[in-house]
Amino acid sequence: MTTGQIVVPSTHRFEGRTAIVTGAGSGIGRATAIQLATEGAVVACLDVVVDSLDETVEALATLGAKAVAFTCDVTKEEDVNRTVDQTASQLGRPSVLCNVAGIGGFEHTTDLSLERWNRMLAVNLTGPFLMARATLPYLLDGGGAIVNVASTAGIIGSAYSAAYCASKGGVVMLTKALAVEYADRGVRVNGVAPGGVDTPLLNDFGLPEGADSKHLYKIMSRMGYASPAQIAAAIVFLASDESGYTTGSILPVDGGITA
Repeated sequence: MTTGQIVVPSTHRFEGRTAIVTGAGSGIGRATAIQLATEGAVVACLDVVVDSLDETVEALATLGAKAVAFTCDVTKEEDVNRTVDQTASQLGRPSVLCNVAGIGGFEHTTDLSLERWNRMLAVNLTGPFLMARATLPYLLDGGGAIVNVASTAGIIGSAYSAAYCASKGGVVMLTKALAVEYADRGVRVNGVAPGGVDTPLLNDFGLPEGADSKHLYKIMSRMGYASPAQIAAAIVFLASDESGYTTGSILPVDGGITA
């Protein structure tokens, strides 16, 4: 709600709006979908894991929120285009896009296969690009916001993470490029850079054989891991009117890792 030039926080910041959340089956994506829905949004929940996606939608239904599950591989152009158009026709014009879907893991660069490199960039970087490109025509028709989930690995270097760092660094610059391009057209684009988050993705970050564990000190916060809800709160803030003069920003939510 806006009073003069002051934006007053509301528990229904997304009333009457349609939001799209990728990676909504678990972790940060699920937490983001839940917070958007509890604040009034109709949420299109996208993921490739059908069972997890159904759990998210069922959880939202118990809260009295409206959400629809869409099985979508964000690396596939046809999947993305079809899903975004279905969202608009079934739920109304999307005005919020949260690109949360991602994969990760540690690996010695000398052991990193081209297939693994390509897959990491496809999910983490090409996915947000395809989703943004498909959603932008709707966002431009009345305004909206995109929030991309980057990582501290997109801001500072991390050992055994060449592909992950490259993909998340790409997300940072994709965010800034889109923000500049659409700053005067009613579309804001921002990013969140989490550090360690207590999600299933953590299971993919076991150190490879022979790795030096001292490298972990650089990327671990003395505050421990964040909860998915803490990252979702930052995502939803950047998607809301409360951040109406913010675009092109990358907000670290990392317990001081990048301080």
